[in-house]
Amino acid sequence: MMRPVPPLVDSVIDTIGCTPAVNLRRAVAARGLKGRVIAKLELLNPGFSKKDRVGLEMVRQAHAAGLLAEGQTVVELTSGNTGTGLAIACRALGHRFIAVMSKGNTPERATMMRALGAEVELVDQAPNSTPGQVTGEDLALVAKRTEELVRQHNAFRASQFDLQFNPLAHELHTGPELWQQAQGRIDAFVDFAGTTGSFVGVMRYLRKMNPDVRGYLLEPAGAPVMAGRPVTHAGHRIQGGGYSLANPPLLDRSLVTDYLTVDDDAATAGARELARMEGIFGGYSSGANYHAAMTLLAGREAGNTVAMLVCDSGLKYVSTDLYV
Repeated sequence: MMRPVPPLVDSVIDTIGCTPAVNLRRAVAARGLKGRVIAKLELLNPGFSKKDRVGLEMVRQAHAAGLLAEGQTVVELTSGNTGTGLAIACRALGHRFIAVMSKGNTPERATMMRALGAEVELVDQAPNSTPGQVTGEDLALVAKRTEELVRQHNAFRASQFDLQFNPLAHELHTGPELWQQAQGRIDAFVDFAGTTGSFVGVMRYLRKMNPDVRGYLLEPAGAPVMAGRPVTHAGHRIQGGGYSLANPPLLDRSLVTDYLTVDDDAATAGARELARMEGIFGGYSSGANYHAAMTLLAGREAGNTVAMLVCDSGLKYVSTDLYV
C-alpha cells in the first residue's frame, strides 16, 4: 500500500515537524529485551535536527508577543543546531540572523549555517578546553560575545536557555506527534540535557495525557550537576548539552523521575549500533539517548515502551571519529 504523500508547500518552514518515529524492533530483539524503544527521527527536519522546531517557534512566538519587529536582526548563541533552525526560519521570514558559536563545535555546523544565510561568529575556547569538547566555561565566553552583538545591532536575543518558546515548540508539536505515533502507549521518555527544552516540552504533554509517564534526564558521566553530584570532568564529546549547568532556567524538576548518566564511549557505541542495526544515522546525543533507552529497557523499564529523540544527523559529525 502506498503511504500518504506529503503535500506541496510554499516554504521550507512548512516541512518542519511531523517527523516519523521508528519502533526499534531489530535492536531490541538483538539484545534479547522485552518491550519497545520508539525513536522519533528529528534528524529528518530540513536542518537535520530537533532544533528546527525551536528556531521556528522562537521567531513566530516572538512576533506574536511583540518582542521581534519586522526585519529586526536576530542573534543567538548555539552549538549549531538551534542556529541552523533559526537560520532557516529567519531567512524565510525576513530577518538577518547572527549565530555565535564556540570553536569547539564541529566546523560543518558553521558551514551549514553560513550556507543557509546566517552570519556566523566563532568564539575561541577557554585556555584549558579541548577542541570538540565544549564546556560551561566555553559557553560563558560565547554568551558574553552574544550579549555584545545584541547591543551592537539592537537585536532580538532568541535566548534558547531562557525563553519558554523553546519547550513550547515540543509541548505543542513533538510531544503530541510522539503520543499519536505510539498510539498512546508510552511509559517513559529519556532525553540528553542541553537547554532541557525538548525534555520539558515533551514531558509536559506526555504527563497531560498520562500522569504516570516517567521522565529520565540524561547527563554526561563527568558532569552530573543537575542530579546534584560533583563535576569530575567537564569536557565530553556530546555536543549540544552537558554544559555543567546545575539549574538551567527551563528545567522543571517535577517532570524528572530520575537522572541518568552516559559517558563518551557509551554514546559513541550507541550511535554506531543505532546506525548499524536500524539504519538511523544520528549524532552523539542520539547515541546517548539510545544507550540510556536500552539500559532502561534492560532494567527498571523492562517490558515497557521507552521513547527517545534522534536529535540530529551524523552528517554534522563527519569531522570527528564518531563513525570512523
